[in-house]
Amino acid sequence: MSASWAGLLIAMVGVAGTLGAALLTQNRADRIKRMELQASAEQRREERGHAEALLQAEQARQWQSESLERRRTCYITLNTASRQYVTEMTNYVHALRGRQDVDAALASLEVARLGFRDSYAESQMVFPDAVLRAASAAKTALNTAYGTLRKYGAEPSAYAEELAALEGAFHEQVWPYLGALKQSMRADLGIDE
Repeated sequence: MSASWAGLLIAMVGVAGTLGAALLTQNRADRIKRMELQASAEQRREERGHAEALLQAEQARQWQSESLERRRTCYITLNTASRQYVTEMTNYVHALRGRQDVDAALASLEVARLGFRDSYAESQMVFPDAVLRAASAAKTALNTAYGTLRKYGAEPSAYAEELAALEGAFHEQVWPYLGALKQSMRADLGIDE
């Protein structure tokens, strides 16, 4: 009997080994599959993170480009409005000195002043601080010149000498501020001299 028990024991060990090997193999395969799924999920997370980073970078570039274009458009508008304002002030001085078409010159001056005011108001929402400081200084110079001009315009014959000097004063007191404004806008846009 001992031989039959030994054979039976060997057969049981063989069956247990075969079944155990199958279980170990299945367990190993399941573990490998879980690891593959985890690696795949991790790779997808990394790819999503990379795609989101690329999207954010693209959105930032697009926003920057739009912001630059918005500032550029506003710079052009303010530069044009400020130059037109000075031109109309000069035209008004000429009209006062020549005493002709004063009302038409004043109406054109008011249109230019309002255009500048509107353009400056828009610039307050768009310009960076450095350019806004230059715009504020130019606005102050323009408004001071306008106030002086309106004072003289109330009674031009009493201020004939002052009116003659006023055009030169514009060049000394207003144009430097407009030049500084233009330079700060060009610097912000990255335009070299």
